[in-house]
Amino acid sequence: MTLLVEALHLRKTFGETVAVEDVCLDVKAGEIFGLVGSDGAGKTTILRLLVGAMQPDRGQIEVCGYDISRNVEQARARLGYLSQKFSLYEDLSVLENIRFFAEVRGLAASEWLPRSMEILDFVGLAEFKDRRAGQLSGGMKQKLGLATAMVTRPTLLLLDEPTTGVDPVTRQDFWQMLIRLVSNSNDGNNGQQVSVIISTPYMDEAARCSRIGFMRAGNIVAGGTPAELRALLTGRVLELRGEPLFLLRKIAGEDKDVEDVQIFGDRLHLRIRSGTAKEVIRRLPRQVTSGQGRVAALGMVPAGLEDVFIALSESSHGGS
Repeated sequence: MTLLVEALHLRKTFGETVAVEDVCLDVKAGEIFGLVGSDGAGKTTILRLLVGAMQPDRGQIEVCGYDISRNVEQARARLGYLSQKFSLYEDLSVLENIRFFAEVRGLAASEWLPRSMEILDFVGLAEFKDRRAGQLSGGMKQKLGLATAMVTRPTLLLLDEPTTGVDPVTRQDFWQMLIRLVSNSNDGNNGQQVSVIISTPYMDEAARCSRIGFMRAGNIVAGGTPAELRALLTGRVLELRGEPLFLLRKIAGEDKDVEDVQIFGDRLHLRIRSGTAKEVIRRLPRQVTSGQGRVAALGMVPAGLEDVFIALSESSHGGS
């Protein structure tokens, strides 16, 4: 499969702060790649390096077949970029905003106008084309941002936390659009596969990606498909339900084979040492009963990406 992005051993510092350290990354045509991590992990810096907004202190980047250090404009012509602090011109209409970004990229009216209407229909803003951007809701502004990034028919979309601060329904709509965009490009009808690199702190969004790179302190500490990453904790996650929850959390956390306890709504997830599930399931209810608590259910469950991310964050903390 064709590689649209290949980055090798990237390092970027700001003064004494190391933002990215020895990051290697590859993104294939027709996939959604997620950079996942908390604030300050280095996600935004990597996207800025890929778009050529800054140069790495060390390492090599090839985007859409072009070496960023030598052919940045040729690479950018294939990119659509939606930054975390994307700003619309609020006094301009929806269509005028797209026109502005299209003409900055050198598109003639004969190109951008039909393309703009096609995109606005795709993102659900066609009926609002004459509304001023300042009068749009937060979710509609996010859709307009995506539309401006798509107007030049990019091969690669770089999206920096595009759903931060919007409601769950809007997040769902946004992801449905991304998945449809990539799926439509993979159907073989238009001859151009579109790929997406998206940064996100949300594990439910990470689960929608084709592949994920988990980031902490400037490093990609693990990568793979969601299923491959969840498999890292096979047999090591127990779910505990009962009451009172905070007492159960305290007692479970004191068990010698329990490495971590996290609250997931009305239940707990226990990460245990490999090979100790039977012993923990046998003795923990007795410990809870002795402590005046009650166990409603305790058993093995498949690991979620939240479980994996917490485990990776803890394991990499000691070496960072």
